[in-house]
Amino acid sequence: MLPSIESIKQIRQKVGITQKKLAAMTGVSTSMINQIESGRSSPSYKTAKRIFESLSKLEGESSSHTAGDFCSRNMVKLKPSDTLDAAVKKMRELSISQIPVFDGPDVAGMVSEDGIVRHLADSGGELREARLEDMMDSVPPIVDFDTPANVLVPLIRYSKCILVSQRSKIVGIITASDTLKMM
Repeated sequence: MLPSIESIKQIRQKVGITQKKLAAMTGVSTSMINQIESGRSSPSYKTAKRIFESLSKLEGESSSHTAGDFCSRNMVKLKPSDTLDAAVKKMRELSISQIPVFDGPDVAGMVSEDGIVRHLADSGGELREARLEDMMDSVPPIVDFDTPANVLVPLIRYSKCILVSQRSKIVGIITASDTLKMM
């Protein structure tokens, strides 16, 4: 969901900072940065995201836009108890390829065209009445409303969508077509 971990050293050198400075910016030890750059250690998703966000800020990208500028606020939602048939009808009706699944205020997962095709192929049969809770994909990446826009493109490459939160509440969704607004 993020750029290649191997690119950290190259980007850090490009922006002209030391491992020590990157470590201080991201709250990771200098030793950990060294291990990540040398391939001896793999950071958690959260740590990698902090590193890439810090490096992106330093790269001085001209865009001052954030995730909040590009997210769609009119988000379609499904419930875990909804059927696959209902999800497919909603996707066709609205011409969308993925829908987040919410259990009350919490994100429970995602249903997507790719996931539906995969589940149909794996089951080898009819799944119209299958409940989404039994077949939904994992929760998509969630970024803060103020996340810099240049962090979004690498995320969307590996995920069908990104959810946007503000004050711990999901307020929008960003899909691949929303990233075209950045151009």
